[in-house]
Amino acid sequence: MADAASRLKSLVEQLLGAPLPVRIRAWDGSEAGPPGAPALVVRNRHALRRMLWKPGELGLARAWVAGDLGIDGDLYTALDLMAGLIWERGEDARTLVQALGDPEVRAAVRGLVKLAGPFPPPPPPREEIRRVRGHLHTRRTDKRAISHHYDVGNDFYEIVLGPSMVYSCAYWSSPDGTLEDAQRDKLELVCRKLDLKPGQRLLDVGCGWGSMAIHAAREHGVSVVGVTLSQEQAAYARKRVADEGLTDRVEIRVQDYRDVTDGPYDAISSIGMAEHVGAERYLEYARVLYALLKPGGRLLNHQIGRRPQQDETAYSVDAFIDAYVFPDGELAPIGTTVTQLERAGFEVRDVESLREHYGLTLRRWVANLEAGWTRAQDLTSPGRARVWRLYMAASALAFERNRIGVNQVLAVRTPDSGASGMPLRARTWGA
Repeated sequence: MADAASRLKSLVEQLLGAPLPVRIRAWDGSEAGPPGAPALVVRNRHALRRMLWKPGELGLARAWVAGDLGIDGDLYTALDLMAGLIWERGEDARTLVQALGDPEVRAAVRGLVKLAGPFPPPPPPREEIRRVRGHLHTRRTDKRAISHHYDVGNDFYEIVLGPSMVYSCAYWSSPDGTLEDAQRDKLELVCRKLDLKPGQRLLDVGCGWGSMAIHAAREHGVSVVGVTLSQEQAAYARKRVADEGLTDRVEIRVQDYRDVTDGPYDAISSIGMAEHVGAERYLEYARVLYALLKPGGRLLNHQIGRRPQQDETAYSVDAFIDAYVFPDGELAPIGTTVTQLERAGFEVRDVESLREHYGLTLRRWVANLEAGWTRAQDLTSPGRARVWRLYMAASALAFERNRIGVNQVLAVRTPDSGASGMPLRARTWGA
């Protein structure tokens, strides 16, 4: 094919009903599209087969992860330009079938099929999780999903997260600050909201690599139990605890939060964990944490939230995220989260949005990954590295464009007396 890029551009624009805002560079070396724009590099016909076989985001994701599709130019600019045409259109097999009623669309699809060559497409990349039948968010399926995401290798996460090893939104005083300072400030913010004092007991749900547990024990003198479902995280966290000389105050367990029975605790932190719980289990999650707190105890729930939809029954999990990043993860609007916490018995005392902070955090993680690109691929796989680069860059834009947000919800198990223990002007957080 002498000019695959022009043909591909024409057919895709015919199918989408809109001009492509990026250039196309095809496998034959040809290019077409607006000068100076980032280029969508279609390295082979496999990319077309994948996208035709699974129209929409999943087909694009498979082509990207397999290396059949790439971007030449600024990744953020390219994703931002393409978002309105692809990711925000909600294209899937059903909408494509509906569109096939248009003769021009049918002609474009036939043209793409001819250009793509023989079917079927290659198998999905090995980085894609293989689904098993059964109910979501059982102990077994949650452990499998957590392992898929977190047991990628601690060395890999060290590249992405940096020395802080905190995998959640940092708290920035300035965009020019360091990631390590911003993560330390986030951990301190959580501790101050929980009003931690020496001798208290803290439960850290989804403790990750132990950063929150270590900070709370070292800086605030509390005893901490951290729970995770990831064997790799737990081993790493235990070593860090030992290196800090905190084994007498910090215990790291491989344990489902639903199996914690040694309450009551004075405070509970749940940072970036509740996204894994799922809508049908969220009230159970809230009730379990409520039961584990003593009267007057505080919960700090740090959680990503999505914008509410007019028809909430139409919500579906992002196909790329579900298949490659957070299997079975679900996002809820902040209003839903607050309601479920209140239904469990909590008094919600403060909600703080950190949306812009997550955009800054993700861009630093992407920069870390790009700086350690060769080693990251060696530690995992080229496909896994591509997954993380796309996921984090696209997520940064989603936070910056207000498509998703992240919130810290401070809630209290207020006793019958009504004495919440909260200061009259809480937002100073003791600073």
